Amino acid sequence: MTNIPTTMRLDHIAMYVNDLEATKTFFTSYFGATSNEMYHNTRTGLKSYFLSFDNGARLEIMSRPEVVDEGKKPFRAGYIHIAFSVGGKQQVDSVTKRLQDDGYAVISGPRTTGDGYYESCIIGPEGNLIEITE
Repeated sequence: MTNIPTTMRLDHIAMYVNDLEATKTFFTSYFGATSNEMYHNTRTGLKSYFLSFDNGARLEIMSRPEVVDEGKKPFRAGYIHIAFSVGGKQQVDSVTKRLQDDGYAVISGPRTTGDGYYESCIIGPEGNLIEITE
């Protein structure tokens, strides 16, 4: 059996998007992300940003010419949503309302789930699900 390092942590999650700038603006505007300068590999066409959040979590958003978007079904296998803890029920309500007022579809909540979480879920940029929790 291999020893697992005790200092291991999830470093970042990455996702391809079609509209890199709009996605960056979404996460900086609604969730307080800080972006680095865009990386551009002129050989492959890859462009990316690392978006950093206050607690050290990072999201890498990427685009490149050959990315294919086959649509996103809510109950597919694989990664389903990104969850943001916003600090409390009032903040969940406030962020959810702001997103809804700005035209994002709320697909659940705000509500207390069967396992005790207070959350909502919206459809964010390019059909990606964003969970907002206390």
